[in-house]
Amino acid sequence: MSAAFDVTSCRSQFPALSIADQGKARIYFDNPAGTQVPQQVIDRTVDCLTARNANLGGYFKTTVEAGQLVDEAHQACADFYNAGSAAEIVFGQNMTSLTLHMSRCLGKRFKPGDEIVLSRMDHDANVAPWLLLAEDLELTVRWMDFDTETYEFPDDALSKVLSEKTKLLAMGMASNCTGTVNDAKRFAAQAKAAGAIVYLDAVQFAPHYAIDVQDLGADFVVSSAYKWFGPHQGILWGREALLKDTFGYKVRPAGEELPHKFETGTLSHEGMAGTLGAIDYLEQFGTGANRVQRVASAWGTLAAYEHAITQKLIDGLRSFKGLTIRGITSANALHRRVPTVSFTLDGHHPEGLAKDFAKDNIFVWSGHNYAIEPVSRMGLMEKGGVLRVGLAHYNTEAEVDALLSSLTRQIRSA
Repeated sequence: MSAAFDVTSCRSQFPALSIADQGKARIYFDNPAGTQVPQQVIDRTVDCLTARNANLGGYFKTTVEAGQLVDEAHQACADFYNAGSAAEIVFGQNMTSLTLHMSRCLGKRFKPGDEIVLSRMDHDANVAPWLLLAEDLELTVRWMDFDTETYEFPDDALSKVLSEKTKLLAMGMASNCTGTVNDAKRFAAQAKAAGAIVYLDAVQFAPHYAIDVQDLGADFVVSSAYKWFGPHQGILWGREALLKDTFGYKVRPAGEELPHKFETGTLSHEGMAGTLGAIDYLEQFGTGANRVQRVASAWGTLAAYEHAITQKLIDGLRSFKGLTIRGITSANALHRRVPTVSFTLDGHHPEGLAKDFAKDNIFVWSGHNYAIEPVSRMGLMEKGGVLRVGLAHYNTEAEVDALLSSLTRQIRSA
């Protein structure tokens, strides 16, 4: 384990991690669907609702302080993504809502016959909005396909489907099903060379690794703070020049100023405050002269710990006969995955496994988890999908052992 990370001290900052039910401690392995929050998030949220609960644009104290909070939240998220400007940060309810909205705005740039490229690896939030747009605008959809043996994209996955008609590439930085971290930077470069807009879903990547939008080469990157220890809040980064040039569906008084022309209606100020709290929390694990450096280095510390407990989980699961891990398992390739480990077990339905884990107060998910494309591609949709175990840096070796022991009992009692 990484000596630089004290998991006990970390866990003490999360009130939810100390809750027990009928004497059984809760084991949160449902993290890909939403993480728990540290005290900083709760405190920031309560302070917003208590002391600065007002709409924006007035002259009295609460509206002025709400405006300061909103500005601070935009800048903090710009630092989180290493964006060039706070004007490039758009807040929304979640990644799905932001993508549905932005797909319509970008749709003004497309015409019938244009082509868009989607990914068979992705969560439906970065698939369905573009399929709906393609149906409405008579666009042609082409698909990047992954190898169901390696759970990764072949090197030519994108080049095989790019053409002079390609206007958009939409893909994920990491899969919420297989856990695979995709080579988004390389694929973005290929798409940009073909003249396409690149829209990246970072929801599963953001809770585990640093994001540098200035290095990625994409045009849009979007994640949800509730997947990285914050509240239910979505945060989109968009390239400033492209945001300025893109049509925004909005009410008439909203104006054209960035980023507000894409932030429809009154925002969740309490959600933005909580997002600030999540970034406050992350900074403590990093070093550096500024927030960008501290957040980026924090992920290195946390990832080292996560790799160790992920390997422990994978090694333990591989000892069960008839169990197939649906993702990368090699110890020297952990940097190419997030600690989301999905598996199937012969003779056991994923839903039944999830129910039995719940009896032991171990929280996991089963089914397709909105990853319709990869689950279908692996031929698992009609078999109940997968059982998904999602680790975060606040999980422990002892919790991994508890899951493996629970699975052993389930198999023996079947």
